[in-house]
Amino acid sequence: METFLQQADTLTIKFASGAVLLPLFAAVIGFCLPARSKVSGWLSTFAIFISAALSVAVFSKVWNQHPVHQQQLWFTIGETKVYAGLLLNNLSVLMLVLVSVIALPVHIYSAAYMKNDERYGRYFTYLSFFCFSMLALVVIDNLVLFYVFWELVGFSSYLLIGFWRTKQKAVIANKKAFIMNRIGDIGLLSAIIIIFTSTRSFDIDHLFGANAFVKTAAGQVTGIWQYIAFAGLFLAVAAKSAQFPLHTWLPDAMEGPTSISALIHAATMVAAGVFLLGRFYPIFNQHELTILAIAGCFTAFMAATIALTKNDLKRVLAYSTISQLGYMVMAMGIGAYSSSLFHLAAHAFFKCLLFLAAGVIIHEVQHIKDEYHLTIDPQNILYMGGLRKKMPLTFIACIVGGLALVGLPLTSGYLSKDGILIQSFEWSEGKNWIYKLIPIGALVTSWLTAFYVARLIAKVFFGEFKMIQFNPSIKLHIGDGGWQYRVPLMFLSVCCLFPLFSFNPVLYERAWIFSGFPVITGLDRVNIYHTIIPVLVNLVAVLVLYWAWSIYIKLKALPLPESGFLFRLSYNEWYIDKLYQKVVVLPVMALSKTARWFDLNIIDGFIHLLANIGVAGSKIAGWSDRYIIDGILHMVASLVVAIGSFARRFQNGRVQYYLFSMLAVILVIFILKTVF
Repeated sequence: METFLQQADTLTIKFASGAVLLPLFAAVIGFCLPARSKVSGWLSTFAIFISAALSVAVFSKVWNQHPVHQQQLWFTIGETKVYAGLLLNNLSVLMLVLVSVIALPVHIYSAAYMKNDERYGRYFTYLSFFCFSMLALVVIDNLVLFYVFWELVGFSSYLLIGFWRTKQKAVIANKKAFIMNRIGDIGLLSAIIIIFTSTRSFDIDHLFGANAFVKTAAGQVTGIWQYIAFAGLFLAVAAKSAQFPLHTWLPDAMEGPTSISALIHAATMVAAGVFLLGRFYPIFNQHELTILAIAGCFTAFMAATIALTKNDLKRVLAYSTISQLGYMVMAMGIGAYSSSLFHLAAHAFFKCLLFLAAGVIIHEVQHIKDEYHLTIDPQNILYMGGLRKKMPLTFIACIVGGLALVGLPLTSGYLSKDGILIQSFEWSEGKNWIYKLIPIGALVTSWLTAFYVARLIAKVFFGEFKMIQFNPSIKLHIGDGGWQYRVPLMFLSVCCLFPLFSFNPVLYERAWIFSGFPVITGLDRVNIYHTIIPVLVNLVAVLVLYWAWSIYIKLKALPLPESGFLFRLSYNEWYIDKLYQKVVVLPVMALSKTARWFDLNIIDGFIHLLANIGVAGSKIAGWSDRYIIDGILHMVASLVVAIGSFARRFQNGRVQYYLFSMLAVILVIFILKTVF
């Protein structure tokens, strides 16, 4: 029996390795092909299809069964042996199947969405490398490699956000994302160093698994180092999962292709932060978890208020993602571990669906803009309207995704979000009144979500097509696109409904995800929260939807005032970006300019002075060498030549001349003797 289990585990490891490495092989081959090659698209799609199939097989073999952990010695430093391998437990295989299954419709969609792009092949090369980085991140068992793949996920997103490198906004956006994520990466690296210093281990299973010793007396992260490590991990989560105060890069990242936005927001980059919390969860103490709950709740509320006034279709969805990620972080903080991961999985499907639908809408509006030479922004919902008749499938997909995002019954979002809300009230029970602000804030956020989702759908799909105001002759030759658009939308729409997670559409506790993770808070329906919260949430949500319907479709209610402090606060995104611009960017630029001036005028000036002195000294030395040293030598040489020439006159071969010379010499000597 043991031999059979070992063979089964070996096969599982091979399947998992194949699921991770296939996208890498596709990326390497795609990189060797021409940038325009269409082969890269089909190669990457086939690779992720096989990867998804292998991930499902791994999931079926590991979920709620024994974890599979295989490693080997990587290197040795002194007496410390560092091992590396794959760790397949419930968290790993859930993320493995989630990333690959979400990436598959994105690949199919991208084949049509990017078909006219001149760097089509490079797009799929980057996309495959992105998927490889994320898949490797979720199965690796070593903190060093965890950090490596964490960095590669950020690097891949940098390539994809700035894929359209000729667009200045895209270049600025990917720089912003890269820099902000570097802040989080420094925090993660610091936390890893502290954990290793305290425990002498990089093994994730050893540190945070079932037999974790991080909290034991033998290998404990203690004192101030515990909080420094937490601060580093919080920075990493805040940067990757766009939590306050490092959230501002995510809305700007919408400058990349919409298909990439779908993948980033659904199951890859931003999900990595929540995954990190799931991996490192045993290290956090109660005070740190409370900080996570506060930060997550505030982020969720703040982002929802900003989404209320945004007119850019993708930015509305971006702030929605930030808000939902806030829910997940808050859930981790209140101990709703299973609910957080449940919402992560459910959110992946409905947010991917909404972004892909948004991509279809923007794509079709762009065609109208180009055809009629309009000067509009194809992402601005104020120029849309009435599209439901021309794009019925996209309309239905947005309705399904929107209902799941709001969390209404019969959707997966209802089960996952209600679980978080109920457990947040249970968590605050018996605590100081200030703790009640967290569940209340989460409750209000859910109603704000209902409003901005209703506003978005009303502006896009109902009423009259607004661009006709610019050109009454416009004919709407638009639709839902080909099968490569339709199939992903239909697949994801089905996945947004409750049967994917639970056959019971009402009780979140019946979802299969809850059976796979430790339950921190009780699931017994022993208090009124399990009844009153779902009823209250959904009743008010329906009323909010009706209110939004009355405002934007029936035009029977007064719209929200587009003036005043609250509107400006929302419209200007709580002034956080402007604050960073004044407090961080401008001082850094001023310091950089000062440093540049100092470098050019002081340091370079001093060096140039030394250089000029050296040049002047060289010129003086050259003149001295040419006119003094060489002059003396030339003079001596001339003197020798003159003496030689004079002496040569005496050597003419005439005897009488020699006798005359001798007589002259004798006379001179005689005269000198006589005189002296």
